[in-house]
Amino acid sequence: MCKSKKKMTRDVNEPSTTPKSSSSRKSKKSQQSSSENSSTSTNNFMIPSTASTSSFYKDSWKSSISSRTSLSSLRESVLPEQPHIYDFSEISAATRNFLLKPYTSSSSSTSWRCTVRDQSVIIFQRKFRRQLDTSQLIDRLSVICRSHHSSLVKLKGASISGNYIYLVYDYISGASLADCLRNAKNPNFTVLSSWISRIQIASDIAHGLDYVHNSTGLGFEFVHSHIKSGSVIVTEPSLNAKICNFGTAELCGEIVRETEKLKELKRSDSKMNKFEGTRGYMPPEFQKSGIATQKCDVFAFGVVVLELLSGMEALRYRVDEETGAFVRISVVEAAREAVEGGGGGIRKWVDGRMRDSFPVEVVEKLARLALDCVVDDPDSRPDMGRVTGRISQLFLESQKWAEKMGVLTDITVSLAPR
Repeated sequence: MCKSKKKMTRDVNEPSTTPKSSSSRKSKKSQQSSSENSSTSTNNFMIPSTASTSSFYKDSWKSSISSRTSLSSLRESVLPEQPHIYDFSEISAATRNFLLKPYTSSSSSTSWRCTVRDQSVIIFQRKFRRQLDTSQLIDRLSVICRSHHSSLVKLKGASISGNYIYLVYDYISGASLADCLRNAKNPNFTVLSSWISRIQIASDIAHGLDYVHNSTGLGFEFVHSHIKSGSVIVTEPSLNAKICNFGTAELCGEIVRETEKLKELKRSDSKMNKFEGTRGYMPPEFQKSGIATQKCDVFAFGVVVLELLSGMEALRYRVDEETGAFVRISVVEAAREAVEGGGGGIRKWVDGRMRDSFPVEVVEKLARLALDCVVDDPDSRPDMGRVTGRISQLFLESQKWAEKMGVLTDITVSLAPR
């Protein structure tokens, strides 16, 4: 799914106990059945042994995730819509007891590409960042697993062991947007050589993020919090875009809302964690407070669109040969200079691998929209509903341009390096 590769330039991205039976008198047959069911549970989540045991009652999960409650404590509980609940033994077996070569690895997570229940999946291992309310976790897992959108990589289910959560996502064949734009082995490599392919990707990401913000039915502002070019998969041969890590931040306790922060600060023994984002994609208000909002996602989306237009990294440093000092290069700052320079500045700034074949007016409109998304004041940023509507209009304008210019729009290319 989201497999990142090393870049040539310096990258600044940041880097149990089983509960006793409620009845003291059981038949020998009932005791045997209970014993058999208990033997299948080794972690906080369990796989029901039969269809009749598909109900999970929230009140059975008494303690928080960090207390390492046994999987068997969920025996009588139910998760609405029945997202897949994976036994930890399945996760361990699929990853060969975690000895399988990681698909991706970072300081905060590790993932493996493997097979679970005869399906090709990606398993993400992430540590809980703070204590979670069990009822909220169950609700959010249920909603995320039953959510469907063509621009989102689907979360199939989860398993928990100790302070770690294992998230099982569909495996999607393709390459990350970052790799499509900036392949480390060949800097001139890109499959996104046409304008239509790039506006299509911008549209896909916008619609997916709009769905995350407005259609999940959680009853609160759902935040993705991991929007970046490395977390977008470009599929082949259609070159559509899919957003990875949908629900990861919510389920790992990385999202802190203002109301939750106030509640935690009132506790004398509470220590508020300030969560870090990826540099280059973090808006100023998140860097100060550590509170993620939908407007933080809008900011990150704007950065991704500017990357898509220019091929540049969100943020990097290069060494000045004369002074030896590090020079900061931001795609946002470069975009502002290009837009202020008018059509000539835009043409120089846009990724040269499109060979100057793009509608300049549409590109400038999209660049200005992206810059609206990355203004410092979060209240001045548009919401994703408005952004998606505007990009849909630009997509139609791009199609008319392509028809007028006789540009091929049926693109079938390989993502493999050439």
